[in-house]
Amino acid sequence: MPNFRSGQVAEILSERPGLQRLRIAMDDGQLDRAYCLTELIGQVAVGDHVVCNTTAVDLGLGTGGWHVVHWNHAQRSVTKPGPDHVMKLRYTSLQFDAGTSELVHQDLGEHLNARPVIAIQVHSQLGIVAPVIAALRPGTKVAYVMTDGASLPLALSDLVANLREADLLCGTVTSGHSFGGDLEAVSVPSGLLLAAEVLEAEIIVAGMGPGVVGTGTRYGNSAVEAAWILNCVATLGGEPVMCIRASNGDARGRHAGMSHHSSTALGLCPVEPWVATGPFAPTAGVRSIDVEVPPVERILQESGIPVTTMGRTYAQDTAFFESAAAAAAAAVHLLTHQSPTTPSVSPHRAPLARSTPAQDLESDTQ
Repeated sequence: MPNFRSGQVAEILSERPGLQRLRIAMDDGQLDRAYCLTELIGQVAVGDHVVCNTTAVDLGLGTGGWHVVHWNHAQRSVTKPGPDHVMKLRYTSLQFDAGTSELVHQDLGEHLNARPVIAIQVHSQLGIVAPVIAALRPGTKVAYVMTDGASLPLALSDLVANLREADLLCGTVTSGHSFGGDLEAVSVPSGLLLAAEVLEAEIIVAGMGPGVVGTGTRYGNSAVEAAWILNCVATLGGEPVMCIRASNGDARGRHAGMSHHSSTALGLCPVEPWVATGPFAPTAGVRSIDVEVPPVERILQESGIPVTTMGRTYAQDTAFFESAAAAAAAAVHLLTHQSPTTPSVSPHRAPLARSTPAQDLESDTQ
């Protein structure tokens, strides 16, 4: 069951399209932070009495820290007609007509034409991949397809806002139940095709928004969606590139070296994606591509994009940053050399070796 508490808006901390960050004077006298998703319930003003979902903060989740405004008592109703009839957050009290770009672009093709697509497993990898691509091949059009594996509102991503402001993304597509992108897609495959044809992306980055969910068990994590993404890319004629999650700064054994999130996803993937060579890269069940690791620390400094992973900087977790940078370099190499190869499909191959996850809960903050 969710937890709800009431309070009064004391301060508007910041605003951008789709999102207000607020200070709320809760009825119990505590001053807490909250955010309001304006696309769902409209805007709030100082003095408004609101109801907040406090569940994540009450549970002390890593992706918590902010309550979510659920309703504003200052408004009796909210009416915002949508463009068609396709609902997101279906069958919940917040279901809404987000529209779908598939209905607008009904002549959408069915082939990615050898475009490289990088599957990421944590949102912060996007903040490394996009600047590195821009540094290696200036002017490359990079689009982001956000899945519904973590955060559903795109507006919640400070990283995407920073990348758009720096002109490092040519556009965004929100797929499944995620929402708020330049384009709305019902599924990941059509999201990839919309990014390729409508946004005219040369390289696509696909993966979840902020917050990856994990249970410490082998398959109980949202990062395994990378297997589905890679398979979709190969089936649609693209070049699937796996962005390996690696770490030499994470104290949790299951994420040391190549994370079990990556080895498990690769073990579930029926195609053999491209993987940049490196100290933590797998060699079985993938196609290795030898690239030089770009100077990622300097690139990020020059881009002005602040990126951390679980609060760790480049100096504190070089493997994480360099693995993501290597994936970006691999995608640029594939784009530059236009390698129209078809990944071999071996649906019954044995899963890759993996680290043994501990039996505890995790909720990463990205």
